[in-house]
Amino acid sequence: MLNQRLLRNLDFILIGVTALIILISLVIIGSATHINGPSEDRYWYVERQGLFALANIAVIFIMLNFDYKSLEKFSGFLYAFNLAMLLAVMFVGQSALGAQRWIQIGPISLQPSEFSKLIMIIALAQILDKRTGKLNSFRDIIPVFIYVGIPFVLVLKQPDLGTSLVFLAILFGMIFVAGISMRHLMVIIGAGAAFMPIFWHFLKDYQKKRLTVFIDPNVDPLGSGYHIIQSKIAIGSGMLFGKGLFNGTQSQLNFLPENHTDFIFAVIGEELGFVGATLILLLYLIMLYRGVKIAGAARDNFGMLVATGITSMLAFHLLVNVGMTAGIMPVTGIPLPLMSYGVSSLTTNLISIGILLNIYMRRQKILF
Repeated sequence: MLNQRLLRNLDFILIGVTALIILISLVIIGSATHINGPSEDRYWYVERQGLFALANIAVIFIMLNFDYKSLEKFSGFLYAFNLAMLLAVMFVGQSALGAQRWIQIGPISLQPSEFSKLIMIIALAQILDKRTGKLNSFRDIIPVFIYVGIPFVLVLKQPDLGTSLVFLAILFGMIFVAGISMRHLMVIIGAGAAFMPIFWHFLKDYQKKRLTVFIDPNVDPLGSGYHIIQSKIAIGSGMLFGKGLFNGTQSQLNFLPENHTDFIFAVIGEELGFVGATLILLLYLIMLYRGVKIAGAARDNFGMLVATGITSMLAFHLLVNVGMTAGIMPVTGIPLPLMSYGVSSLTTNLISIGILLNIYMRRQKILF
């Protein structure tokens, strides 16, 4: 069991913010899905999300008993396991919504690409731990990009463009704090921008259509542009204080697709209005601020890098999901952390928060 000194070092602000977001999510998911199906199944999504939230909280408490540094020892195994999971999706994965991303285990559908983000953070932190302050040439940088590039390609193959982009956000956040020079970073970003016309030809047709309707949703208002149009209508109709819980017309009448998953922020905007959406964004900003603080307070490079990777992942998810629902980002299917319904996403994000708590709790070397 944890001793009293470690318990006193817990980040209670992060715990409080996380708990509040989860509680709000259960209410919003309930509002978004309560009219679907028979009355006895009306809150199936809420019950399922709440059950897995409690299970993951129990896992976090167990994790806190172990020093996060032990993760570094298993990083090689985790990386190999990650590749095995992603390869398994290609052969035995289930297809849905035009992508093959899920593995069925009994009654649970798991999305390995969600877990791969956290595994990639841990594995990459172990690699960069030895290279912090030594990324002085492309000879030092290229192996790191290859290391991330292998799972990146496997996820892109599913196809899952959104998660692939999360990998890049994690990578750039972590190599930045690992001490890569700005000159090298600008060269890499410039090369990536130059590669974009070639990358376009590797995208699936529906992915190209999503990028096209991002510029003008009215190009295909009843197809690829439908999600964006309905989402913007929902958010705009909420105005200042919203229509109230369970009273959003776009979400309640199912005009808004995927309203309990990818587009849950549109439900927030419609039912809670600008004020409610702003308060929820403020909670996320506090969470990200605590992530940055934990990275800065970490007792070693490995902890700093892991905290940076997790914060980068959460920040990118928030930016893209909110931007997507507001029509200022392309639709990529990236869920809102701890808010969107989804077992794999919820598990990944809660365990990530647990690791942040572990790093902060053991930030003082004097305790050991």
